[in-house]
Amino acid sequence: MDISQNIKYYRKQAGFTQVDLAKILDVQPTAVSAWESGRNKPLMDKVTMMAKLFNINISQLVGDTFDVNDIAPVYNRLDTSRKNKVYHFAVKQLEEQNNVVAFPTPSKTQVSVYGAVSAGTGEYLLDGTPELVDYDGVVPEHDFAVIVNGDSMEPTFDDKQIIFVQKTKDVRNGQFVIANYDHQAYVKKFMRDENGYRLVSLNKKYDDMLVNEEHELSIFGVVVF
Repeated sequence: MDISQNIKYYRKQAGFTQVDLAKILDVQPTAVSAWESGRNKPLMDKVTMMAKLFNINISQLVGDTFDVNDIAPVYNRLDTSRKNKVYHFAVKQLEEQNNVVAFPTPSKTQVSVYGAVSAGTGEYLLDGTPELVDYDGVVPEHDFAVIVNGDSMEPTFDDKQIIFVQKTKDVRNGQFVIANYDHQAYVKKFMRDENGYRLVSLNKKYDDMLVNEEHELSIFGVVVF
């Protein structure tokens, strides 16, 4: 029901005539008649008084009737803190109406990057001081971070991607490692089979790097992503 029907219904429930209600609200009986017939609507202060008189919520009295102009007199009488609450509630309602889903904005973290490792022809690692670089995403536990140069480890590692490394000398078959191979640093997949040890590129246009007495190899650590 709308407000006109509700005023009439709750007035009769409370045992008041239109004249009785008009006297309590300090209006003319013709005003109450106009409200109940739908020819006019009461101001918000009268709505509040009637809700208290009928011992109901304002929303019960207003019912399905709402006009955008009804909210302004009420809003203007609120203090600043309550106006802020009304505003934020209205924004939330609008977002829900428009099916707007708010996704959290990822925060940027600065990580210390110790140079570059090659996914190509070789790089020198750990020269100089680390550089602070912005990183979007979750930073795992790690000992140091490096930047990938080249495309030999695509699609797992992209060119210029930051990767995180845990220092260790113990490497399992199939792990991604940061290796010093003939005095240059690489990110490669460590493999061991019946043919011996080798460092493998995921991009097949690059040859495997054999590990034997002809090459010097040491491991900085394993990639923890």
